[in-house]
Amino acid sequence: MGKSLIQQRRGLGHIQYLAPKKGKISPVAYPPLSEEKLVGVVERILHERGRMAPLAQIKVGNTHYYLPAVRGLEVGSTIEFGPNAVQKNGNVLMLKDISEGSVICNIERRPGDGGKLVRAAGSSAILFSQTVEGSIIKLPSGKMVLMNGRCRATIGAVAGGGFGEKPLLKAGANFHKMKAKRKLYPRVRGVAMAVVHHPFGGGRHQHPGKSTSTSRNAPPGRKVGHIAPRKTGRKRVRKTLEVK
Repeated sequence: MGKSLIQQRRGLGHIQYLAPKKGKISPVAYPPLSEEKLVGVVERILHERGRMAPLAQIKVGNTHYYLPAVRGLEVGSTIEFGPNAVQKNGNVLMLKDISEGSVICNIERRPGDGGKLVRAAGSSAILFSQTVEGSIIKLPSGKMVLMNGRCRATIGAVAGGGFGEKPLLKAGANFHKMKAKRKLYPRVRGVAMAVVHHPFGGGRHQHPGKSTSTSRNAPPGRKVGHIAPRKTGRKRVRKTLEVK
């Protein structure tokens, strides 16, 4: 009998595949929703293990909050939250209060959830337009989404862009990078495994031995390869003869 696939073990939620808590500073979230304007000061710029974007430690009253630092933010900068906040780099406003064409990041999915979208290093979105139904956001993928105007966002782009431009040079460097996030590394090909570990494993030479296409409704142990593909193989250009 074959063994469970790696993706099946990962889906089980074993500690081997869970993100490590060691080196984490604090949950990243906005202050609770308030009808009054809050003012905070950036005390420190921190690095958190497994996160490429730097974190800004912001003191609001007697409470500290941690948010992804935007490009150009520095220690001592003043951050404003809520209504009547000035629209400048680093401030947090509701989408309905931000002008069209502004660059934003750390966007809430629902009002008050603390920020869920566009938080990766170097990423940013554009507030495309304001409508009666809400605000239209252009995400980094190019997708347009309609969001509640009461959702909050930070003005500016997340700092830390270009972190992937420096080459790793050694497999050991990539190993430690993946270990910080507890990602699976190195990744072994299915055809290189034994027959008990993968449907494409086994044989006198490395080959799948069967069709690499599988159904969308296939059981988990067989759902490998091309899942419900529209087409596979090389693209063939159909030549048409010109009629004179």
